[in-house]
Amino acid sequence: MADYAQEQEMEIEALQAILMDEIEEIDVSESGLSTQNRCFRILLTPQDNDFDESTSTPVKMALIFSHTENYPDQPPLLNLMSVRGIRPEDLTNLKEKLLQEASENLGMAMVYTLVTSAKEWLSEKYGNEDAVEDSEDTDAAKDEVIVPHGEPVTLESFIAWRERFEAELALERAKLMPESALTATKEKKLTGRQWFESGRHAMKGAATVAEESEEEEDIEFDDDFEDDEDDMLEHYLAERSEKSSEGSRK
Repeated sequence: MADYAQEQEMEIEALQAILMDEIEEIDVSESGLSTQNRCFRILLTPQDNDFDESTSTPVKMALIFSHTENYPDQPPLLNLMSVRGIRPEDLTNLKEKLLQEASENLGMAMVYTLVTSAKEWLSEKYGNEDAVEDSEDTDAAKDEVIVPHGEPVTLESFIAWRERFEAELALERAKLMPESALTATKEKKLTGRQWFESGRHAMKGAATVAEESEEEEDIEFDDDFEDDEDDMLEHYLAERSEKSSEGSRK
């Protein structure tokens, strides 16, 4: 004759070792079962054990069981309660499923098998709904993406834009400069002939020439300065000839 009480006690010890805080013994009045035997409640969620409840609010269910007198040759008494988010019709369907499995596992300890089956059912039933919600959120985020419009940027179009920008920037800077700054540049730029006719070439004295050359370091000459060298030489010779003629007359 089988020792049902011993088998039941051994199963309770095994369940407590495996499920730890997820299983607790409760009062018969809290079980919703018609029995005077010990009652236990196991909390189930579709997530894994390392799930962080502080970052989400998943569905949660309580599986309540009590051993019958001839368990495991008889199925246990079962009751299902929604702790959070389980629809009543789903609890009814799941209970029928678990009672069917219990009848198929008579003769062996089956509570842990029923717990595993219930947890898988939760994952399939409510885990997929979470996935659908995530998918909808992803689709909504895609719809919110702004698609840029306009012509694509190429190397040629960028160079053309940069040239226009630099030209506009130079024009704006020129508008902000005083007239004296603009005219000073023109006055400093002398042709070779203008420099020669100004008389600066006739300045004497090595010290004077040195000082004058330092002061004139900033003078800019036009590109045609070298082209005027021959004209300068001819003008210089003509000027010397005129002075010689005037001296002989005196």
